[in-house]
Amino acid sequence: MKLKQKVLLIVCMIFMHTITFSQETFDKTILGRWDLSIEKDETLLPSWLEIEKSGFETLTGRFVYAFGSARPISEIKKIGDYYYFEIPRQWEPAGQNMEFFFKVLEGELQGQMKYTNGDSYPWSGVRQPNMKFTENPKWGDPIVLFDGLNLDAWSMVENSQWTIKNGILTNPKSGFNLITKDKFSDFKLHIEFRYPKDGNSGIYLRGRHEVQVSDDFGKDPASTFFGAIYGFIIPNEMVARPAGEWQSYDITLNGNRVTVIANGKAIIVEQVIPGITGGALDSNEADPGPLMLQGDHGPIEYRNVILTPRI
Repeated sequence: MKLKQKVLLIVCMIFMHTITFSQETFDKTILGRWDLSIEKDETLLPSWLEIEKSGFETLTGRFVYAFGSARPISEIKKIGDYYYFEIPRQWEPAGQNMEFFFKVLEGELQGQMKYTNGDSYPWSGVRQPNMKFTENPKWGDPIVLFDGLNLDAWSMVENSQWTIKNGILTNPKSGFNLITKDKFSDFKLHIEFRYPKDGNSGIYLRGRHEVQVSDDFGKDPASTFFGAIYGFIIPNEMVARPAGEWQSYDITLNGNRVTVIANGKAIIVEQVIPGITGGALDSNEADPGPLMLQGDHGPIEYRNVILTPRI
């Protein structure tokens, strides 16, 4: 090897060593998925954060606020002992970006959120729990959550707009969501629904993971369309029927893996749900949770709601 080549090789090795060393400037324990609680106006808003390493020094990720879909974070910057990122507003017609400062403290995240109106709120985050997947699960007796006769299985809010009409669970207008009294871990769910043109609702598994119900007949699949785990998992095909027709989901939730059979076709098969979706009741992913039907997006009808728990 010629002298010039040896010198060039040594320079490259020194350069690579410098890059490798510099990538350790952030705390590796920050990587992964985090369940967040934001204290806003005396209310805990469940949210979610994923932090990934991209390249040598760059941190990127995804964020889910208390409403809306998962959104990418282009860069998470390290400033001293703190980390910083911002997210463009999603639904607000005016305002500034949402900004987040946080640090790692005894294995948890502690930070501040600057909202789109400029107000700041504290938040904390715990590492997402490992969700156990059960091989060959055994199922118990089916529980009829709605049989067309009463709403005994559901917690009714005063002045709720939900009603029973001709044996059908009916949400005639935007209002309150409907939540079961009981909570569940792993289960199988059969549910039938019908929406008008441009209808929109959602079925929240354990009150945290939304299976989208929306009028998307004839469209390509997307993470916010019919059958999707909202903002996260795209179905492998679009099987929605036209608005006004009865449709069905058969959903299996096992740990954090979900299978969705829509109108008799498997569109999601044992896919891992990354985290909670916007509109979740809480961010305690390992805990049992209720079934929640979204009622704040307009008219929707449900029938034959049957849940079979794992034993």
